[in-house]
Amino acid sequence: MHIHFLDPYEPGNSPIHALDARVKFVLTVTFILTTSLAPAGAWPVYILLFAISISVIVLSNLGVGTVLKRAAVAIPFALAALPVLFTVKGESLFMAQLGFVTLTASVEGTERFFSILLKSYISLQMAITLASSTPFPQLLMAMRAVKIPRLLVAIFGLMWRYLFVLADEATRLLRARAARSGAVPQAGLKTGGSIVWRGKVAGGMAGNLFLRALDRSDRIYAAMAARGYDGEVRGFALPRVPVMHQVVLIAGLIVLAALFGLSRLLGA
Repeated sequence: MHIHFLDPYEPGNSPIHALDARVKFVLTVTFILTTSLAPAGAWPVYILLFAISISVIVLSNLGVGTVLKRAAVAIPFALAALPVLFTVKGESLFMAQLGFVTLTASVEGTERFFSILLKSYISLQMAITLASSTPFPQLLMAMRAVKIPRLLVAIFGLMWRYLFVLADEATRLLRARAARSGAVPQAGLKTGGSIVWRGKVAGGMAGNLFLRALDRSDRIYAAMAARGYDGEVRGFALPRVPVMHQVVLIAGLIVLAALFGLSRLLGA
């Protein structure tokens, strides 16, 4: 059961949930780096990486369809790479007329674009699986355990926590607006003014939300500082990584290193 509707973590008893957070974090970061550094057009490697991500999702019992739908959020951002269709030189594939400008898409540019799209999608699948199978405090402790700088970990932690602060303040504003809004029982009649009026109201609510969230964040930080917070994420001493988890870590790194080497061979 979720503590907050923004929290992606889903409790479970799967092998992925039981795996040490440090091992999951290192393997996920290595997987994403391997995927990102794979040359364009290394399709066999993309297929193998996609198969690995699907296998991990199945083992985590998170639901393949659910994770794939969540990962689809990467597609609109990956469309920012659309200009490579027309900027990479190579064999002409098709031409597009944009006003007085004629754009020519190349085969190499198309290959690079779809490579970026697929790599982004696969990487986000693994990131979602990590976030959905590991509580966020454990992720912060795992980051510190692998020697990620304290300031960077503190920024991650505060950004995450203040995201919930912002969401809670927005919920309060919407609840207050609903409590003060009238409703017309007759069908077809709408309350409120014009689109411009609605825009002004929405803008005022956004400004109010910013000020309320800023004020609350100051109070939260003052309370944290009063309790001795100095930027360090503290907790109980982490136990030694179990031997079986170490074996999983080493095996995973070997597989990813082999896939990276194969991708370089295919891209040569």
